[in-house]
Amino acid sequence: MARANRHYIPGYVWHITHRCYKREFLLKFVRDRRRWLHWLFEGKKRFGTCILNYAVTSNHIHLLVRDGKEGEVIPQTMQLIAGRTGQEYNQRKNRNGVFWEDRYHATAVEPGPHLFRCMVYIDLNMVRAGVVRHPSEWPFSGYNEIENGRERYGLVDHKSLMDLLGIGRMEELKENYRGWVEESLVVQDGRREPRWTESIAVGRKTWGRIFKCQKSRCQATGIRKEL
Repeated sequence: MARANRHYIPGYVWHITHRCYKREFLLKFVRDRRRWLHWLFEGKKRFGTCILNYAVTSNHIHLLVRDGKEGEVIPQTMQLIAGRTGQEYNQRKNRNGVFWEDRYHATAVEPGPHLFRCMVYIDLNMVRAGVVRHPSEWPFSGYNEIENGRERYGLVDHKSLMDLLGIGRMEELKENYRGWVEESLVVQDGRREPRWTESIAVGRKTWGRIFKCQKSRCQATGIRKEL
């Protein structure tokens, strides 16, 4: 199996996907999805991870994060979550096998409308799968947290979301996002969009060219890293 893309370039929003080994349904139990969210929250506390959205399904996860240019926050967070959830599952099941595919995939997303679309794509995951009819019915995604506003033990960084989307008020964020989701529910046909999970970057053509140029410069100067 080809190794997933994890190019690190400072200062971008990243959509991360990570699948269970051989796409097995290792996250089918509620307790394991809750533990994944627990370790995501722990990563936020330990490393200052800026979380914009997330979704935990039965065999893979989606995580939308903003890179604060520190360079190690995202890989440290993913290492913590993947390591602890896999370890806990194996201990409970008296199992020694691999839990995750060896690498997660990271796609850079342009702020603005493309970021909005990526957020909706993440929250409609279980709708496309036919598990729920509306994202509000799936408690293991960021939809309800975005709609309910700031919570003491929440994961989503609403301020960063508003900055990236050019929105000034929380109510405006909630109203706009609700509208995007409802509109997408009407037109969505159940098909997944590979660009969000397989591309290196998603955005306007001009933004994409800038991203590729910066990636090339990072490689040329030897400062390229991997998420």
